[in-house]
Amino acid sequence: MGFAKNYLLSSLLLIGSTTAAVAHADNWTGYTYSAVSTTAAVQGMERISQRIAKQTDGDLSITLHLGKTLQISSTDITQAVGDGIVDFAADLFFSGNVPIARILNLPLLINNEEEWDKAYAVMEPYLKEGFAKQGVAYLGSYRYPQQTLFSRFEMRGLADLRGRKIRVTSPEQGAFVEAFGGSAITLAGTEVPGALERGVIDGVLTASAGGAKNWHEFLPSNYRLPVNYAFSALIANQDAYDDLSDSTRQALDTIASEEIVKIDAGFVEDEQVQMQSQAKAGMKILEADAAVIEQAQQKMAPFWREWAKSAGADHEKVLAEVLQALGK
Repeated sequence: MGFAKNYLLSSLLLIGSTTAAVAHADNWTGYTYSAVSTTAAVQGMERISQRIAKQTDGDLSITLHLGKTLQISSTDITQAVGDGIVDFAADLFFSGNVPIARILNLPLLINNEEEWDKAYAVMEPYLKEGFAKQGVAYLGSYRYPQQTLFSRFEMRGLADLRGRKIRVTSPEQGAFVEAFGGSAITLAGTEVPGALERGVIDGVLTASAGGAKNWHEFLPSNYRLPVNYAFSALIANQDAYDDLSDSTRQALDTIASEEIVKIDAGFVEDEQVQMQSQAKAGMKILEADAAVIEQAQQKMAPFWREWAKSAGADHEKVLAEVLQALGK
């Protein structure tokens, strides 16, 4: 009788421990603004999902949904993550929720990867703080190649922007367009091809490996003035992130950090591949010379400080730190 009782107790404990293990498994919903599965960014997010499921033996699984497959606007992704509608996401349009991030978008402020690294080192703690206020854990950012001008008309210099309607992805890009006489238009990526075809817009600020990868047939000209970098945040719902076991959380942090590096490298490689492909298909590609870049930077420099002053003392402080790091 004692044996039977002990066997029954052991069985119940085993069932209980198994149930607890199943209950502990986390099944996250992931989302990205991108509707194209072949970009370096989406491929990186897919790798994150696959690696975390494998490394945690299924304790954390992430089902990734592409842009427009969920009823979430591109500008509402951070809010959706904070509200727990999705658990994990990539957000390119988060600056409305974390305005301090716009410092890294300021036109002509950051001119190469070395400068980006210096500026980002200053900005990272402020980004974490900004997302935390939204109930969001900041896991890092991946960076698109420099944003240049692609157009339906041939661009040979900045004067050609006058009177043109250019699609932008941030108010800071808009300030650049308007500084040289153009009009800035904000559209979701899915609306761009139709807008180009109908002449609603005359061009876009993007990268060869970004929007131009999908819209090149509408964009016969590329004027390679490096206006700014666009970057996307990898984020998670703070409560869901905190509820992970320590080992799972550490694994997610490590995997996300490693994949961000791979995404950045993938974009650099793809930028060259796409440029060559676009040129072969007939796109006219013109590199802006150093004198034009310097001219554009001098014109935009007062805007950096005016922008920070209008945004508040905290923005002025952080911009000053970034400028010091860049030696500007």
